[in-house]
Amino acid sequence: MAKRTFVQLFSAVLTNSHFKGFAEGSLYRGDLKKACVPVLNCYSCPGAVGACPVGSLQAVAAGYSFQFSFYVAGFLALVGVTLGRFACGWFCPFGLVQDILYRLPSPKFFIPGRTRCLKYLLLLVPVLVLPAAATDALGLGVPYFCKWLCPAGTLEAAIPLYFTCPPVRSGLGLLFHWRLFWLFLILVLAVLVRRGFCRALCPLGAFYSFFNKYSLYTLNVDRTRCTGCNTCKNTCFASIPVSGHPNHPECIRCLDCVKSCPNGAIYWDFCGIKGNRKTKGGKPCAQSHSH
Repeated sequence: MAKRTFVQLFSAVLTNSHFKGFAEGSLYRGDLKKACVPVLNCYSCPGAVGACPVGSLQAVAAGYSFQFSFYVAGFLALVGVTLGRFACGWFCPFGLVQDILYRLPSPKFFIPGRTRCLKYLLLLVPVLVLPAAATDALGLGVPYFCKWLCPAGTLEAAIPLYFTCPPVRSGLGLLFHWRLFWLFLILVLAVLVRRGFCRALCPLGAFYSFFNKYSLYTLNVDRTRCTGCNTCKNTCFASIPVSGHPNHPECIRCLDCVKSCPNGAIYWDFCGIKGNRKTKGGKPCAQSHSH
């Protein structure tokens, strides 16, 4: 099992470790649920032990036209400043689902780079603006993204609760059927396009992308080794020209470019600790070294 897949599995289990919730159709409501996890993971998943950051952002926007809580934005900014989109590549359970589905044999497609603009629109409109602007008499808004567009919520929460919680099952209607249809489309997209949801539709990825260039964890290119062969670009699922833009907003730090570089020119850097997989001759080198 690849190291990244193992870390993804561990993260998925850790963030959904309330195992009896799946059997009982119940939610964990302990103190840990007051804190956000750094990835897309539904609050209403029976196994979830933390809150979803996108849901929390909507809750802040929807219910606090009276005051703004900086806790959620501050936590996400801290993750972004520290790791950038590394959390998307290594910790996200729904990212793991997409990675597994993409391995299924099928025609594979590449979506245009301009589609990435959609996730910024989703972050702005259904996550932040609509919950704050379209409120009821009590000043409360609707979490539009979670309610209508979050495939992780349907997969992790709505479907498990449908089978394990009769009160939930009896109250489902057209919205549930829409969410199933939308989830189906996203899962088909995952089979055909690598990380299609991450690239085009994930508002959390949009948020973290602002920090990629400035985070403590970065990718760097040793210009004395880089030959401009474009192996990194051809390996990258987003076709990022890594040699010229190693910290592009679309980079999820999967490190495929680091592993594929034939000259060992690409390396990661975290607070002065540097590492890559190969020397210029192609032999393994230490995971950490300093220059």
